Amino acid sequence: MHGITAGILSALAGVVYLYVYQEAMYLDFNKVINMGSIAGASIFACMLMALGYALLERRKKSSLKAWLNMAIVLLSFLSILGPLSVTLPLDVESPELFPGLAIPMHFFPAMLFFGLSPFFIKNIHHAQSNN
Repeated sequence: MHGITAGILSALAGVVYLYVYQEAMYLDFNKVINMGSIAGASIFACMLMALGYALLERRKKSSLKAWLNMAIVLLSFLSILGPLSVTLPLDVESPELFPGLAIPMHFFPAMLFFGLSPFFIKNIHHAQSNN
């Protein structure tokens, strides 16, 4: 539940940011990035994070969550190399502004996943103590 919730909220944040950024800058990057790709990437990333957490819980390796968190942060930073190195089509106006749109969105899944963790981790520990 944690992964899908964080993924949906991350997708929503990304789509809102896409709309606000494009409106504020009078741009249209819809040929390069769209709501579907933002939603898909956000949900997929959060589901992978949740899978990592679930595997650690299942194997009773909760002490490794800090390392998983560090890996998630590192991958989030490495993922910005994509928007920095992409070559946009020649008919896209103001391509130099594309990284300002895409880079912040790469951090939304991790921010929302980590931000929502206390709400879900508490429930996991409570459910385990009742068994």
